[in-house]
Amino acid sequence: MSRIGRRTRLALGLATGALLIAPAAPAQAARQVNWDVVAKCESGGRWHINTGNGYYGGLQFSRSTWLSNGGGKYAPTANKATKAEQIKIANKLYQKRGLKPWPTCGKKPGVYKTTKNTAKKKSSSAKPSGKTYVIRSGDTLASIAKKFKVKGGWRTLYKLNKERLDSPSLIFPGQRIRL
Repeated sequence: MSRIGRRTRLALGLATGALLIAPAAPAQAARQVNWDVVAKCESGGRWHINTGNGYYGGLQFSRSTWLSNGGGKYAPTANKATKAEQIKIANKLYQKRGLKPWPTCGKKPGVYKTTKNTAKKKSSSAKPSGKTYVIRSGDTLASIAKKFKVKGGWRTLYKLNKERLDSPSLIFPGQRIRL
């Protein structure tokens, strides 16, 4: 986390973390925020960090910003919440204020990426096994794929569960996915 702008951060109440798709522009392109890039800048990508500076978690939320954006339903401070929960609150803040709460880290290369909004192919080589798994705190699609030896890894899990998952980086404890 940079030392520049700490007072500005305190005033703005920071948050950061996964992928959020903004409304698509007419030219069939959508802007996405890569929250992992912002979190790497803010906290070195350490999602459970509490350095004692008044900011918590990978996205460096102040306690007041965390609570005023609904984070209290997950944990009293962001560092005690999961990465996915921190990202959910960051997305809420982003919808209200854009990247203004991250004046330095929101300008890093790679924060935005553009993808084309084209019709998705319905055919997929991913075949479900008929089994399901309930996501637990700390899980990632990659760790689940490794645990259950899913051929094709997290990408296959994401393809099998696209209708249930908004992003491969945004999963929540309690969600049920196909293996």
